[in-house]
Amino acid sequence: MQDVARAAGVSVATVSKVVNDRYGVSKATHDRVTTVINELGYETSLGAQSLRSHKTNVIGVLVAEFEPFSTELLKGASAAIGSTGYELLAYSGGHRGGAVGWERRSLSRLGGTLIDGAIIVTPTVVGASNGVPVVAVDPHTGPSGIPTVDSDNFAGAVLATEHLLGLGHRRIALLGGRPDLESARLREDGFRHAMAAAGVPVDEDLVRLGGYRPETAAAPARELLTLPEPPTAIFAANDLSAIRTMEVAQELGLSVPDDVSVIGFDNVPESALASPPLTTVDQPLQAIGARALEMLVELLEGREPATPHVRMPTALVERASCRRI
Repeated sequence: MQDVARAAGVSVATVSKVVNDRYGVSKATHDRVTTVINELGYETSLGAQSLRSHKTNVIGVLVAEFEPFSTELLKGASAAIGSTGYELLAYSGGHRGGAVGWERRSLSRLGGTLIDGAIIVTPTVVGASNGVPVVAVDPHTGPSGIPTVDSDNFAGAVLATEHLLGLGHRRIALLGGRPDLESARLREDGFRHAMAAAGVPVDEDLVRLGGYRPETAAAPARELLTLPEPPTAIFAANDLSAIRTMEVAQELGLSVPDDVSVIGFDNVPESALASPPLTTVDQPLQAIGARALEMLVELLEGREPATPHVRMPTALVERASCRRI
């Protein structure tokens, strides 16, 4: 502010009046100060602004880490924020995978000083609001007392399994997610439901935990593919695990889909770029991010969302990683 005052030839108090739209400044002076502000790229401190008005007009999107799933959600929130009058701050809690409580630490750092409200992506603790409005996306333990947006994990898993069954596969493996996550539990439930509905017993030797991460999916994928009687198809609980499974298959000299069919879940951009392109279940990640932002703006404007839990539909996306047997 001192730099602006010096360049405009006015007092710091005058700059403060212009920045905060107060009376007592002539139009000519106001225009001169505004021109200098634009030339210098000056912005008020969010922290100082918060102390004065208790509002920053910034919405935080808090994630444990930036990976394809959270990045797609962020794109959706970014596209939806344009007409709201808010700005978006993307913040990583800096913890990979399973650290519990990262959202509490993130909200303690940002809540009330840098952001007016937060979208928390896959929170481990959904009760951590820290006094600011919060919307949860795909919380680890499922919907609870705060507004939540997720996708129909159960129905999506049914779609994936029915697709493999429809191609003639009966020896189908499940490379599941993490046992502490509601999404992983629902995807396994959907898999088992579809198998039972088709009258096909689940071979428990073909059920493994992949952990939703490439580095944790590699070993169980290799175990499945090197069994004396390997599966003809693998349903991986997310795309990153599915892509790693295809890479492991190729390392073992197997062809996808000639030797083994692979299907994923999420439809992140990497799935279409895989070799071969991955058949997967689409959950509309960008639409989920946009809806979460809309719900948070409603809360910030003093309105309760009409539906506190929004569940988005899933759909099958057929590509080249599955074949009929």
